[in-house]
Formats: sequence, structure tokens, C-alpha cells
Amino acid sequence: MSDRERDWDFYLRTVSNSARDSSFANDPASDPSLLHAVKKLCDFCRQEEKYSEDLVARVYPHINKLFQRSIASLSQPTSPNGILLLVILQFFLDFGEVVLHDADPSLRTFFRSCLSREFADPVVAAATLDFLNVNKDKLLFSFPNLLPQFFPLLLKLIAWNGEKLEKAFLKVFPGLVSPGSFLPLFPSLVDLPILVVALEKVERSSGSLIGSSIASIQKSAAPEMLLALMDEAYTGSTIGDGGGDSESEESSTIDVADPVFLELLKDENDGLAERHWTSPGVAAVLQASINSPQSDRLKQILSITPRLLDMYFTIALRDANNSLICALIPILMARNSTLFPDKNYMYEVRRRLLEFMLASFQRSPDFIALLKKPIVDRLGEAYDSPEKTELALQLCWAVGEHGGGGGSHKDAARELFESLELLLYENLSSSRLGLRQESINSDSRNFRKSSQSRLLCFVITAIAKLATYHRELLPRARVALGKVARSRISDSRVWRRARDYLGLMDDPAICLSVLGPSQPSHGHPHNPGTVNWNDGGTKMIAHIPFYILGEQEGPPFHDFSFPDILPRRR
Repeated sequence: MSDRERDWDFYLRTVSNSARDSSFANDPASDPSLLHAVKKLCDFCRQEEKYSEDLVARVYPHINKLFQRSIASLSQPTSPNGILLLVILQFFLDFGEVVLHDADPSLRTFFRSCLSREFADPVVAAATLDFLNVNKDKLLFSFPNLLPQFFPLLLKLIAWNGEKLEKAFLKVFPGLVSPGSFLPLFPSLVDLPILVVALEKVERSSGSLIGSSIASIQKSAAPEMLLALMDEAYTGSTIGDGGGDSESEESSTIDVADPVFLELLKDENDGLAERHWTSPGVAAVLQASINSPQSDRLKQILSITPRLLDMYFTIALRDANNSLICALIPILMARNSTLFPDKNYMYEVRRRLLEFMLASFQRSPDFIALLKKPIVDRLGEAYDSPEKTELALQLCWAVGEHGGGGGSHKDAARELFESLELLLYENLSSSRLGLRQESINSDSRNFRKSSQSRLLCFVITAIAKLATYHRELLPRARVALGKVARSRISDSRVWRRARDYLGLMDDPAICLSVLGPSQPSHGHPHNPGTVNWNDGGTKMIAHIPFYILGEQEGPPFHDFSFPDILPRRR
């Protein structure tokens, strides 16, 4: 017998003995030689091309039985089983066709029974991401629903282990996005900082996360939540009410019985669930995050999440269909004002939300008409807070820039125009914006005044653009802009802009060039403000309003003549 054959027999006996009922069979991972033996057997099967099918058939029953025993031992582990199970899963993926083994149930069992308990182990987390990256193509082709189904569990890997796994996770991330996970994935990404806070709460209250299942916490919390709801119904107290030590750190963090907490800690995608941001638990965790120093883990996820959103939005614009993107935009609008209260994080996330929303409108202007109702609702909230004001500004710009959805959506454009009119008249009749208290300091008053002027400029521009695109709205636009021009409010930029737009409307050709649709469309073959120079030798170019575009009065300021730029006949 050769050395190679002796090694084969030795490793096969090792695995066979471990698969039987022996002293260490209750926890196979406790045998330090077992992992090495399984790896060597897999190597033998890959190297022996001539006899590989025979070798695989011989070792498969023992490997399969070992997998089942390892899963059964997870309830009382003495050491992590994740590494051993990943090696066995690799065997199933490599040789499943030879032994007719469907790896899908085994993969799902690994996620539900093992990774849900060991995601906090940095070694298991790194090995899992390496396994997914090595087998990415095979998993996406043979099991396309696997990663989208378990994206909440995979997000825990990056939430808990942070930047050291970021590169590996970014490679896996595109596999998490599918039609079924596209919408639920967005709020889960935005709420990654709160997920970190929730996991840290579990660790403080229940000990190490390694080896413990979040599902058991959910089950144990269910009776407590039921009692709390009954107490609220009969006594009027809320779930978040504490006792005499309500000021302690534990009671100021999120309650394990809170439904939002249970939603955050789930392991599988069960669809888009409404997250109640007004719940006592969420209010408590947000307040606690403001009053206490941030952990290193939380600081890392606050930095990572915007980069994950970049990749998510890139995939969305490249791969998602219009119906999914149209359904996502109202979610973006709702979440714009409900983010984890970190100043830099809110700025980075909101900037990405608005950029994606505007890019979606640019790609499909019809969205503006289809989403008329949520847009009108957001315009009505322009006074509530600075972030809602900024959202309303961007929506005003999009409505005007894309003609309220296009020429085929005249009814929607009219309703959007009426909402802009209402917003304009409210601003003219009142200076309220943001905080409505009577006693405010000068800084707040100046900020409010500046915000109102900016909002008015956006609104009158949108009104002028809509009327240019839909000419049946011109009479109403003249009335609205005339009121602004005659108002002579303190900020001259506002009434001067309204006056300029009224002047433009007297010259339809120039008005169309400056305020017309930004993209070529039916009836408008050219972009605004551009000239078809090839026609310059035979046609008069009459829509180059240099003095208007440069906001200059008097003669044009350019020092060139048309013959310098028009093609000459030869």
C-alpha cells in the first residue's frame, strides 16, 4: 500500500469515527484533527481525476452524516462549528452532481442553524464571506434566491465585524440584490447603525453573541411583549415605561420586547415591513445614542453604510426595472427625515438619497406623474423641518425640469402646478418655515428667511418651467409670478427672478430655450440653450440670450462675432 493510500484510509477512518456515536460525536468540532481530515479528503477527491468519482462516492456518506451531526450539536456547542461546516458545504458544491446531492437545503440549514449563532465570531464571519466569494458564480446561477433570502443575516456580519470585512462584503453584496429583496434591503441598509446598537444591547444583557441564537431571544421576548401590551391597554403605561431605575443605561436603550427591535434582529427576508419610528423603544435608542459616546463598532458602520448605499444605488440604476425604482422612491422620501441621529451620517445618506431620486427622474420622467400623490404630500411638509425643506426643494426642481412627467401627463402636471401655486401663496402670506416659535434668536430668524427665499426661488422657477412646457398653464403662471413680482419682499432675488420670468414669457422662443424641457422630446427636438450650428450658415439663430443667461443688462459682454463660430461655405 502506497503512502497516499495509507493517508486516504487514515483520514477516511477519522471522519467515519467522528460520524458515529462516539465520545466526541455530540460536538464534532471539538476534535482538532477532524477539520484537517475533511480538508485532506476533499483534496484527494479533486486531485485523483481518474478515480475521483469512486473516491467521492466512498467518502460522501461519512461527510453527509458528519454534517448532520454537526448541525445537531449546535444547540450545545463547545467550539465553533462554522469552519467545519463550510468545508463540508464546499464538498457538496464541488461534487454534488456526482453523488446527486442537492446543496440548497444544506446551505439554508447552515445559515439558519449555524451562521445565525456564530456571525459574531470574526473567524467564522471571514470564512463565510470567503466561501461566498469563491462560489459566487455557482450560487447565483444554481441558487439565485439564497443570498437575497438571508440578506438580514449577512448584514449582521458587516454590522458586527466592521471595516476589516468591508472589502470581502462589498464583493458579495451584489448577490444580495434581487427583485424580491430590492425594496426590503434599502431600509435595512439605512438602519445598520441601529442594528449595531441593538446587537450591543443583546450582548450587554445576554452575554456573548457567539453561540447564542437571536431567535431564542425573540421567543423569550414574546410573552413579555404580550404582558406589556396588556398592561398598556389596562393601565395606560407604555412598553417603554421603566421602573424606578428608568434613568439607568439599560432602560435608556431599546427594549428587547419592542417590535422594531425584533424586526431589526431577524435573519431572513420576509418582505417589506413597516418600521414604527415613533415606538418608545426606537425613541429610547435614538436618545441614548445622542447622550452616550459612540462605540468603535458604531463609528465603523456609520462610515461603511454610505458606501454600501453607493453600491446599492449603482446596482439599482443598472439592473432594477422601472416598477421597482418607482416603488422605491416613496420609501426614500419617507426615510429622508428618519435617520440615525449622527450629523455626518445624516448628511452623507441624505445626499445619496436625493442624488439617486433625481437620477431616477432624469432616466424616467414619467415617475413624476406616477408619484404625483407622494410628491404633493412632501411639498405640503416643506415647513416642518430643514431636511423636509431640502426634499421639497429638490422635488420642485424635478417637477419643473421634467415638465411634470412630460407632455402626455397634462392632468398630473396641472395638479402639481396647483400644489406649487399653493406653496407659493403660503410663502407669500406667511414667513413661517422650520421652527414656528414666536421667540427665536436672530440666527434662527436669518436661517428661516434664507430658507424661505431659496424655497420661493425654486417654486417660481418650477411654475415658469411647467407653464413653458404646458402652455395651457401660462395664464395662471403669469398671475402667480405677477403677485411675486409686485410683492417686493425683502429679498430682491425672489421678485427680480419672477420679473425676469414674466419678461421671458413675452418671447416664447427665448423662453422655450431657457426654461424648456431638459431632454429632447416630442415637439422639442433640441435641448434648451443649445444651437444647431450646422444650420447657422442658412438660418437666423435667434435663441441665444447671452444677456439673460449672464444676468447682465445692456450690450452683450462677449467679444466674438457669429462668423467666428458659424461654419463657412466652401
